[in-house]
Amino acid sequence: MNALPANPPGEGHAELLERLGKRSIVFVGLMGAGKTAIGRKVAAMLALPFIDSDQEIESVSRMTVPELFERYGEAEFRALEQRVILRLLENGPQVLSTGGGAFMNAQTREAIAGHGVSVWLKAELDLLMERVSKKQNRPLLKNPDPRAVLEQLMAERYPVYATSDVTVPTRDDRKEVIAAEVVNALCRHFGVAEIVAGGEVRS
Repeated sequence: MNALPANPPGEGHAELLERLGKRSIVFVGLMGAGKTAIGRKVAAMLALPFIDSDQEIESVSRMTVPELFERYGEAEFRALEQRVILRLLENGPQVLSTGGGAFMNAQTREAIAGHGVSVWLKAELDLLMERVSKKQNRPLLKNPDPRAVLEQLMAERYPVYATSDVTVPTRDDRKEVIAAEVVNALCRHFGVAEIVAGGEVRS
């Protein structure tokens, strides 16, 4: 019952990676759901490269996401985001974390379906509020009532996020725990043996 080494991947992970092929594992969900933090852990567990689409957009444009929103507006930002994600999807296998609005774009969803496996980190409103209130860099939340904005975003986006290949509820727990649940959910999706947190493989 030894824990699986994070690198190289264990036998169960190897089978999962074989099924994944050249596709990307793409995290979707609202701001504050933990897409980057959990994505990094999953990438480490599977010995895959990790890319954050927002960081890539900032690197390409040499501007921060809030600056892009302010200067060009949301529509222009979404068009840039779509181009960047489509380019990134050509480089699988990898773990890719996307901005909260990316999956709302039909062409982006289509590209993710063609080149990846989408994983929705589904979070409750209170958890999202607690997390996003710690950061002041959320363009969509520059509003007197950020909770109402988040509720509106959940109403609009959750039905679309729900079309993801895999849904994993996230909560205030250790990143390693949620990441292990994501890997197990991917195993179930591909019909391979699950790897439980302790490293034991079960079918």
